[in-house]
Amino acid sequence: MRDPEILEAVKQTLAALVESSPGRAIEVRIPPYAAVQCGDGPTHTRGTPANVIEMDAQTWLELANGDRTWAEAMAQGLISASGARADLTELLPIRIKP
Repeated sequence: MRDPEILEAVKQTLAALVESSPGRAIEVRIPPYAAVQCGDGPTHTRGTPANVIEMDAQTWLELANGDRTWAEAMAQGLISASGARADLTELLPIRIKP
């Protein structure tokens, strides 16, 4: 995939994540492409959120497409996650509505 294709795939899958789990309790960062807030729980308003997840675009797209599990990516050190709600296992893979 080229960068514009990666950008579009990341944006689409993150938008679907937010749609399936609205809220502002978790911040999901896929640098340098995008970051979103999602998940039910205490609302984040300023500073660093209590629940932060960060990974590269390849890992995110593999998770979103079901090509890798959350547990595998965590075990391989591909995800940086902090906070009690920083786990997207139940929301993956992402189902994009046509």
